Amino acid sequence: MRILITGGAGFIGSHIADRFLKEGWSVRIMDSLQPRVHPDGIPRHLAREAEFIRGDVASRSDWEDALESVDVVSHQAAYQDYVPDYSQFMLTNVVGTALLFEVIAARKLPVSRVVVASSQAVYGEGQYVCPKHERVLASPRRQQDLEKGLWEVTCPQCGMPATAVPLDEASANPLSPYGTSKYAQELTALKLANLLAIPCVALRYSITQGPRQSLFNQYSGIARIFTLRLLQNQPPVAFEDGLLQRDYVHVEDVVEANWLVTHELRAIGEAFNVGSGIATTVLEYAHKLASRMDKAIEPQVSGIYRMGDARHSVSSIEKLRRLGWSPRRNLDEILDDFLTWVGELGNVERYFSDAQQRLLQMSVLRMSHAR
Repeated sequence: MRILITGGAGFIGSHIADRFLKEGWSVRIMDSLQPRVHPDGIPRHLAREAEFIRGDVASRSDWEDALESVDVVSHQAAYQDYVPDYSQFMLTNVVGTALLFEVIAARKLPVSRVVVASSQAVYGEGQYVCPKHERVLASPRRQQDLEKGLWEVTCPQCGMPATAVPLDEASANPLSPYGTSKYAQELTALKLANLLAIPCVALRYSITQGPRQSLFNQYSGIARIFTLRLLQNQPPVAFEDGLLQRDYVHVEDVVEANWLVTHELRAIGEAFNVGSGIATTVLEYAHKLASRMDKAIEPQVSGIYRMGDARHSVSSIEKLRRLGWSPRRNLDEILDDFLTWVGELGNVERYFSDAQQRLLQMSVLRMSHAR
């Protein structure tokens, strides 16, 4: 069996490649080697046994080359950032996915399964319970409230305080350009797959962490940003009041989810959350990371907020559990594995940059007047 892994030189894709190689599959990787993530070209962690094609998912001819003699497609490639590249989100994440199915259909390729990497970002501000109106989909928090340091979500119907609940797959409501593009990608993949009778599954990843995360991309990724700050003996900067709740999952648990849905017939046509199901505040994360790095440095609560961020985002993982999957690694193991990998890189000074200041200048990050 041969699998094509798009974005296979990257963080999650390269781990998926290792897993399928271990099982005796032939692995082909297509990756554009985006300089912002791969400034040194093909990363040294990429398995030598894998066939590599440098290609762009927005290119029809690149898809035609990559899909030759392929049985399964693991579509991990994506454009992800906080800068306002709205058209690029759609071109890479949505048009690229449509091209995948267009080429399969035009060439009548016998692809037996497509697994598409989606994101927890499809939930936007999330799902809440109001004492009066019960379960509600939260509206985006208003800029005038964020400027005043009013961080918590209220019921969109009555304005009363609401309580976040685990995000289930039934109610997507994207907020950011990235989240919108990933939900559109899901719909594109699942609807076209159904039309063409191609078994397809979408996986909505929570914040995935572990070895091989690019330390060059300073615009996202709490593990990268906080670790590099602490290595410089600087405090991690917690957005808002530091009490945002997030859900962290080890990359190896994500790999196992991909392996499962590649083979499980009950997964076809569905979207599944892949996370830990455990809520961790940003301040809890910062303290745990500092402790594991032996740094007695308190996080800085600055009142900075990021437009388009959800207040709380923790996934329900019950749907995937029913297929036999469950996360096996906790946050301590996630941080230990990530820090071990960072320690092996050496010369981490080359990764230091002041992305926060640039994002403030672009108004992607803003400062609350309450501070």
